[in-house]
Amino acid sequence: MTQPPTHPPFDALVLGAGIVGVSTALHLQARGWRVGLVERGEPGRGTSFGNAGLIERASVVPYAFTHAWSELLRFASNRSCAVRFQWRALPGLAPWLWHYWRASGPQALQSAAADMLPLIERCVSEHAPLIEAAGLSHLIRQKGWIDAYRSPAAFAAAATQARALQTAHRLQAEILAGPALRTREHNLLPDARMAGGIHWLDPWTVTSPGELVQGYAALFASRGGRVLQAHARAIHPADSSANGATLWQVQTERDTLLARHLVIALGPDANTLLAPLGYRLPVVHKRGYHLHFRASPHTPPPEHPLCDAQAGFVLAGMAQGVRLTTGVELALPDAAPNRAQLHMAERIARQYWPLGQAVEAEPWMGRRPCTPDMRPIIGPAPRHQGLWLNFGHAHHGLTLGPVSGRLLAEMMTGHPPFTNPAAYAASRFEQR
Repeated sequence: MTQPPTHPPFDALVLGAGIVGVSTALHLQARGWRVGLVERGEPGRGTSFGNAGLIERASVVPYAFTHAWSELLRFASNRSCAVRFQWRALPGLAPWLWHYWRASGPQALQSAAADMLPLIERCVSEHAPLIEAAGLSHLIRQKGWIDAYRSPAAFAAAATQARALQTAHRLQAEILAGPALRTREHNLLPDARMAGGIHWLDPWTVTSPGELVQGYAALFASRGGRVLQAHARAIHPADSSANGATLWQVQTERDTLLARHLVIALGPDANTLLAPLGYRLPVVHKRGYHLHFRASPHTPPPEHPLCDAQAGFVLAGMAQGVRLTTGVELALPDAAPNRAQLHMAERIARQYWPLGQAVEAEPWMGRRPCTPDMRPIIGPAPRHQGLWLNFGHAHHGLTLGPVSGRLLAEMMTGHPPFTNPAAYAASRFEQR
């Protein structure tokens, strides 16, 4: 039985209090709207909680599906640390993977990079005022991060690409051959065989991503926003406002919430609410894990986050210890966690870094919401007035939360958007 509304209508309700949802709420609030932020649990405890803590200004090329046969064969063996899959999941994922592979060809990838550049270029500058206003500078390090390479050939290729990206996009980077890398990260194990690294200097890093999101949510609340802990079970439009305009109803486990505009920022769970309205947006969940290891004078964290570019994991100093994050796992939505990828990453990491004992008994697992064309979905729902979408940021949710929140808020409030939002429109998938 539907419960009657217990709150007057909001100007906007944002469903999902991860980095994207909280940022969207803050930007709408800054434009004078009365906003409610709805989250089943605490803000920042979902996908936003478990990343490597990178505000990734240097990632001007999206994470593409390799076209190199050697890598494809290695992935097919399911023994890669960077990408693992559950065999039973592949039939259902095949159409999405095919579109992802096609979108990763040279010309298509260049187009995707061009479309993402306006967001990537502004990622740090959009985080900065929120960090200052929320008093969260103690969580931020402005020292960049390092792509580390064990293979001389891979390092040489990466150095060539880094020089090209520096020139094309005015990025700051230092190319560190083996001895220089060891000087930059002097706690590398003495017998570690590292060919070199690329130190990207523009990115910022975060020592507790979950705490950052919670701090942004606290800032939203301190400015008069409503944070509502509730489970949004269903949404539907209803002509129930005083002037006959459409209001959106959100049915929770306790009551009904009303708003003139509704934003779906639920990341990997967005399609659950959208499906009854007829939307089937191609968002696949790339699962990932993290585990913390105790830091001490004998097992210190890296001075900069270290990304093992060949194995696809990151070692980063966090408030909880040294965080080891994994690459991509493709599995059925209800599949149990599988520690194989994390075990493999830990074995490789211990070859060059002095990891201590694990902090947690069980690793954290999260889901990255990914579209096949490597662009997020930001903008209006194609067939429902007042319904807005902001999800599908893949590996860059923390990076792009504030800037995509700004873009959507500009669209919703009628302000000129800072960039053409057409590349992120949900309607691009309905035209197939």
